[in-house]
Amino acid sequence: MPRNEKDAPATVGAAYHQSLEGAMTSAVGRHGLSDRVLSQYLTRARDPLAILKDNYKTGRLELLTIPEETADIDAAEAALAKLSKNAKLIVFFGTGGSGLGGQTLAQLAGWNIPGGGDAYQRKRPRTRFLDNLDGSTLTGALTDLDFARTRFIVTSKSGGTTETLAQAIAAIQAVREAGLGDKIPDLFLGITEPAKKGKQNGLRELFESLSIPMLEHSTGIGGRFSCLTNVGLMPAMARGLDARAIRAGAREVVEAMLAAKSPKDFAPAVGAAAAVALAKEKGVHNLVMMPYSDRLGRMSEWFVQLWAESLGKNGEGTSPIACTGPLDQHSQLQLFMDGPREHYITVVRTPTEGTGPKLDAALAKKAGAGYMASRHVGDVVAAQAQAITEALREAGRPVRTFDLAALDERSIGALLMHLMIETILAGRILGIDPFDQPAVELAKVLTRQRLGAKG
Repeated sequence: MPRNEKDAPATVGAAYHQSLEGAMTSAVGRHGLSDRVLSQYLTRARDPLAILKDNYKTGRLELLTIPEETADIDAAEAALAKLSKNAKLIVFFGTGGSGLGGQTLAQLAGWNIPGGGDAYQRKRPRTRFLDNLDGSTLTGALTDLDFARTRFIVTSKSGGTTETLAQAIAAIQAVREAGLGDKIPDLFLGITEPAKKGKQNGLRELFESLSIPMLEHSTGIGGRFSCLTNVGLMPAMARGLDARAIRAGAREVVEAMLAAKSPKDFAPAVGAAAAVALAKEKGVHNLVMMPYSDRLGRMSEWFVQLWAESLGKNGEGTSPIACTGPLDQHSQLQLFMDGPREHYITVVRTPTEGTGPKLDAALAKKAGAGYMASRHVGDVVAAQAQAITEALREAGRPVRTFDLAALDERSIGALLMHLMIETILAGRILGIDPFDQPAVELAKVLTRQRLGAKG
């Protein structure tokens, strides 16, 4: 059982630990939450939590049951193995939730980190993600590729995402121009929803016309919640991660949810209640996600979409901000510490002590940095991650911490599931649907209309 509401453990196995001590009045004075106010908002989470438990039992919310599935992993592994044969590079096309979840997991295995992927990619194709649509970038990305040894994985839940369809069509054209049109079924793989009568799916129709194989995108899990489906796990597996271990970590959080007797016993419910309470009671309208690890940098970007697109409706919601520590101590921290009292900072810490180069004592002293003498670089980062939380508290700025047991598949799976459930609960406390995005859909319609008018 938790010692108190603000320190509710996430899982029995302790893949991570959340603490909201730094967001309470005991730490930051009147700018934080009192035990009474937090308890009031936890009471508001009671029915939403009960609904989630029922959703699990009835299978109505697939996000909660997907960690138990294995058949889709088997299919994804087989498709990836076939696609990867004789390949040097896999290019992933997919925007928003169809890109950020996979990038989050791939980065855990060193993607987009200098020298970070060597241990994972020695026997695997390299990976590249193209999520934002930019004509010049796409031209450059498709120029001088060895198409015979390049593979493309294209993801769109609806099959109608304009940006992704444009990328896929351009890549198919480039492959044809390279004289490899007959190899297209071997070079491409699609991930999209199953065919539905009366519903157009442009990606499926295009790929079926070219005999390109496809994996089915879960119909019950939207893009920004899809990181634990084949959408996110395919890039993870391409980087050598254990997809089953990722889901095992996520499953621990679901099990903790089912075991919780009340919201105060369940860390995502405590996190949701605190975020909503700070917004409503203290005017804190910006949520900062700040992991102290390069390998969690993309996770911040993923969280921004998850929180913003799920909760920014009907005049509700707060603005998420993506940061990475310690880098952003030198850019945005001044604002968080001394600007308007509108920021609630989440610091994610990993076990870094004893990692990285050991700093020569004599050189450190010559540089006037004797405090770093004979310390590992990871020791410096650990000290910074601890110091930032203390500094924020002294400045009266609410701060939450996540401490991961390890920087591995289990912990990232647990953290991602925590944040998704927290977001759902926050939405339901606010009385909004966390799963739709009506404003985004309007922009898509208008884009198609403008392009059609010019045709």
